[in-house]
Amino acid sequence: MRDLVFAAVLCGLLPLAAVRPFVGVLLWCWISFMNPHQTVWGFATTMPWAMLVFCTTIVGCVMAAEPRRPAVNAVTALLCLFLLCITVTSYTALGPEHVVWAKWEWAAKIIMGLLLTAALLTDQRRIHALVWLMVIALGYYGVRGGLFTIVTGGSFIVIGPPSSIISDRNHLAAALLITIPLMNYLRTQSRHRAVQLGLIAAMGLSVFSVVGSQSRGALLGLAAMSLVFWARSRSKLLSGTAMALGIAVAVAFMPDSWWARMHTIETYQEDASAMGRVTIWLASLELAKAHPFTGGGFMAMYNQAVVNTVAPDVQARAAHSIWFEVLGEHGFLTLFVWMGIIAAGAWYSMRVSALARGRPDLAWAVELARMSQVSIVAYLVAGSLLSLAYWDFFWTLMVVQGATFAVVRAALREGGVTRVGGAIPAGIGWRLRPATARG
Repeated sequence: MRDLVFAAVLCGLLPLAAVRPFVGVLLWCWISFMNPHQTVWGFATTMPWAMLVFCTTIVGCVMAAEPRRPAVNAVTALLCLFLLCITVTSYTALGPEHVVWAKWEWAAKIIMGLLLTAALLTDQRRIHALVWLMVIALGYYGVRGGLFTIVTGGSFIVIGPPSSIISDRNHLAAALLITIPLMNYLRTQSRHRAVQLGLIAAMGLSVFSVVGSQSRGALLGLAAMSLVFWARSRSKLLSGTAMALGIAVAVAFMPDSWWARMHTIETYQEDASAMGRVTIWLASLELAKAHPFTGGGFMAMYNQAVVNTVAPDVQARAAHSIWFEVLGEHGFLTLFVWMGIIAAGAWYSMRVSALARGRPDLAWAVELARMSQVSIVAYLVAGSLLSLAYWDFFWTLMVVQGATFAVVRAALREGGVTRVGGAIPAGIGWRLRPATARG
């Protein structure tokens, strides 16, 4: 029954996507991030909903003559370059062709969708709507997982939707850490008290869900996120007290088995799982050193025959690190391009914070930039222990940074704003004021 309802709702929204392409972008992101079709039963779980929505959106773009031009910025340019790089490394891959090109097709579809998303993110309203969609898509699992942890006393592990990139408990926990700062951004921008309280509750339950995943990497990510969250918050005393209290309650709620697992962080040398990650990291490095420009190709570390070429004693498995995943599969050059995508998004967020400071009409952009920086740190820390290098949700956040920068820059041009304090380095201490006529 649920699959029929889901199919009916989605098919009912497709005509709207054909008329308004940005609605199609939101639908595509909803399916890609949340995987709602995996929460139902029957035929709906295997239907290619994302492709159906994407094709409908393309038709809508043609009918509406939108977008008028592609979004050209550092993030989109590096995404295109990354696509070129992984295409080259797929041709030279060491593993089975059908496995490599299946992963390439999956990644290429994501990048094409990101480029379309970037082209249609043309104003504040659309950016805000996309952030809401991102929060709802993953916040659902945060709230559900938090309630599950509370009801079960933390005795069971919280996992994500099946057959998705965040199905693993570690991946879901990292995803929620990246989403929590975005929840706070929406809280600061919401005028209705009920919405603000709802987002605060969602943030608290998401922390319970992260702790309930029993992921050691997520615990490290939670610590890093909390520290940067406090540093980027405006009311440090209030935010620090609230975060400390929330984390303390969630941690104190967990059973002894959780504490025993977390204590293994201190003795990782004796933990087989932790040492297995170290050995595959070393194998990834050796693979990149043997093939510095191309790596081993997609899924290289999963293939025992490929791993044996550089480390015969290491068992093939997931790279368990965003850094070593890209390095081992594509080599040093592609790793630098991938890192450039993140650096470009971070740079745009810092420029937005500097340029829009002092403009009440752009306060939303400053807050989004500040919270996005928290999300970036959470991804880099938690992702260092996870195979989450090609995650479309995080790439979308980088696209949002580029779009926000473009909107802010356009607003400053239209408002006739000039900078004061030219001797101060870019991005530090800029003050903005409307340009006035002198006479």
